[in-house]
Amino acid sequence: MQLQRPAFIQEQKLRMSPQLYQSIKLMELPILDLRGKIAEEIERNPALEVLEDKTTVSLDAAYTPRKEEYDYFEVTSDSGYVRRGGDEAAAERHKFIEGALSRPETLQEHLLWQLRLQPIDDTSRQIGELLIQNLDSDGFHKEPVDLLLRNQDPQRIRRVLKLVQSLDPPGTCTRDYLESLRVQAALLPDMPEGSEDIFNYLELLEKGKIAEAARKINRTEAEVRFIFDRIRELSPFPGRQFAGEDTRYVVPDVQVLKKEGEFVIVLNDEEIPVLGINPFFMKISDEKNGEKPVRDFARENIKEARWFIQSINLRNHTLLRVSRAIVEFQRSFFAYGPKYIAPLTLKDIAKELSVHETTVSRTANGKYMQTEWGIFELRHFFTNSISGSGSGGSRYSKEGVKETIRELISTEARHFSDQEIADLLSKRGISIARRTVSKYRRELDLGSSYGR
Repeated sequence: MQLQRPAFIQEQKLRMSPQLYQSIKLMELPILDLRGKIAEEIERNPALEVLEDKTTVSLDAAYTPRKEEYDYFEVTSDSGYVRRGGDEAAAERHKFIEGALSRPETLQEHLLWQLRLQPIDDTSRQIGELLIQNLDSDGFHKEPVDLLLRNQDPQRIRRVLKLVQSLDPPGTCTRDYLESLRVQAALLPDMPEGSEDIFNYLELLEKGKIAEAARKINRTEAEVRFIFDRIRELSPFPGRQFAGEDTRYVVPDVQVLKKEGEFVIVLNDEEIPVLGINPFFMKISDEKNGEKPVRDFARENIKEARWFIQSINLRNHTLLRVSRAIVEFQRSFFAYGPKYIAPLTLKDIAKELSVHETTVSRTANGKYMQTEWGIFELRHFFTNSISGSGSGGSRYSKEGVKETIRELISTEARHFSDQEIADLLSKRGISIARRTVSKYRRELDLGSSYGR
């Protein structure tokens, strides 16, 4: 007869506290969104206050002409001819405003960039591109996957589908909001094992019938409430955050300057208010003769305020570390221009900094860097080699080759065909096929030789 005996089991689990969750969310916020988050936290937490804010001035007041080497809002390496003299201030102001504008990124662009950095074969990459282009504004399939890819290997489709679903934002490339929530929940590190059963009883939970749902899935009410709270934090329509088409302002998070032959990375901390703890709350928390509920309230808010300030400092510190690593890997780009950008992957930076790839991805997402050659998203510096194997393949990156093609076309004495461009690249040691030249040319929005 087999007996049941109590036994001790030691295991490791990651529990994501609200503070850690907040820290991760702050990590991925670009500078303008961070300002909005700071304003929300100041309104919510009375113990938090602004000590200094340098951004409470108008655009005209904020503008100050700079020397060329410190021109913070230069937007392009081809700035054109600027007449010096009476119209110099007007030209500089126009360049300032023009450099701060950007077209919002689409969901497809955001996903395709991440897909291109994945170490997968060409067939899987083509399947992933088809899946991404088939998404609607909510992030769901327009056409059923089995109709879209009827001649492909089902097992390969499932692998690529799972990969795309795990990209940022998670939960896209699904049939509906319910499947999206299931996918997102499965990706959370602190969800209890077997918690997917709760999705069969969401209607009960929405009506507040926690006890009934707990009985049906054989869990405690505390567990069910925890799982349900985590599900409510998810986005049922993950693609909608990219649905807007309005023009938005871009403020560089970091700037790269060249001083005495060395590159210097400067954090744009002028856009981030200096935060501190309200002295009145500090006084209340230290009063030994005060009322305990009041003292506890003050101490709890002070604790949250300190964690928020620490999270912002961690975001800035991580951003600087990632930026320094990018500059080290891409020294040729910063020294000689866009066509010298080298192959680089998230894994390279993560290994250099001894952090996880997702940390690098969150830090780079939506952040901008001001360079001598213009304003670029940090993720622009992550690009595969032309052999498709990341930084471990060819020494020529895809983006670098595209810039070389742009240069050849812009300086051509006659209109080169794609084959002639491929031959010219081959003479420079860049071996790619004619169809690849054609593909890169279309991505650059450059016409064929006949069209040009």
